[in-house]
Amino acid sequence: MEVSAAIRQRRSIRKFQPQDVPRSVLTEILEDARWSPSWGNTQPWSLCVLTGKTLARFKEMNLQQTLAGEPTASDVPMLEKWPDAMKARYGDLGKLVLSAQGIARDDKAGREQYYKEMVRIFDAPCLILACIARDNRVEYQMLDVGILAQSICLAAWDRGLGTCLLAAAARYPAEIRKIAAVPDDQKIVVGIALGYPDPASPINTFARPRASLDEFVRWMD
Repeated sequence: MEVSAAIRQRRSIRKFQPQDVPRSVLTEILEDARWSPSWGNTQPWSLCVLTGKTLARFKEMNLQQTLAGEPTASDVPMLEKWPDAMKARYGDLGKLVLSAQGIARDDKAGREQYYKEMVRIFDAPCLILACIARDNRVEYQMLDVGILAQSICLAAWDRGLGTCLLAAAARYPAEIRKIAAVPDDQKIVVGIALGYPDPASPINTFARPRASLDEFVRWMD
């Protein structure tokens, strides 16, 4: 697949087929991704790949913590207040995701069910936890791990697989460490759900808007 096609066609997958991803395919994806650039070639990232029984335990934990209303304690907290333009885009995406599933604005049960599916990482057969060192020099590490995550997503898409980057998969790091081998000196940045997309699901096919270049590019000749 051409790089430009992969960048434009890759999308967040929110409905996966009940099919495991072979370890050999996961290895190929990560072999490609390890060539991602990083500041000074420091390669500051660490990955933890969850499948099988370990992933099943994670899904159950994440769901139960959420249903119990446990406060989130992410190693990398989300912004509490978004700039207006970003908040509007985020809201628009939420409307698209729900409408694609036929969930009306006042359908509380439908919204709650979707939320449960999200914290169970949409039942993907694989979850990759992307981590960085727990120290004060996080800015470039965050940049680098973001590049690595994009490489994983594109390498997966090239092989007919889909991904979804999920902050909801990294909200309970203390509980995650009871399940997965994530060292205490590592921050869990994000989870990458990975599997074979369900091509028939409308939630995987709705049109995705993007800002025009005029909104974020300044040309200076």
